Amino acid sequence: MQRTYKTRSGTAGHARIMNTITEPAGAEPIRFDTKIAVLLRADLEPWQRLNVTSFLVSGLGTQIPEVIGAPYEDADGVPYLPMFRQPVLVFEATKETLTTAHTRALSRSLPRSVFTSDLFATGNDRDNRAAVRAVPTAELDLVGLAVYGPKNAVDKVVKGARMHP
Repeated sequence: MQRTYKTRSGTAGHARIMNTITEPAGAEPIRFDTKIAVLLRADLEPWQRLNVTSFLVSGLGTQIPEVIGAPYEDADGVPYLPMFRQPVLVFEATKETLTTAHTRALSRSLPRSVFTSDLFATGNDRDNRAAVRAVPTAELDLVGLAVYGPKNAVDKVVKGARMHP
């Protein structure tokens, strides 16, 4: 038995093209040679952890479109937005480990996003960007970092952190 997925592609104002993706039954699990990791500072409140994670991963798909899978559709034909094509691993660490991870991500030129403690006091994207822009790299008070790249490089970036409980 084969599994068939119908996907729609296109943008607003353009025709939507229907694609069919067929996977053979019993197909081997998909393995990824890349990793998406989010590193959170361990002293964040639960609501902050969720908020920071959401913000951090939101930029990856806009800059790295290959991390986004095909759109979803339920059995009744109701379409849903596409999501990441691979898992997002969430880690936690001390402030010092997070700073070290940021330095490692920069030295490896990996795509990354940051969330600083200053962003909890802002209320919009313009002020968020201004808050980050106002602080030199070495002085950023990081509470979160998202990074994407080859598995081994991302593993080296998050070394010293532990999986989020």
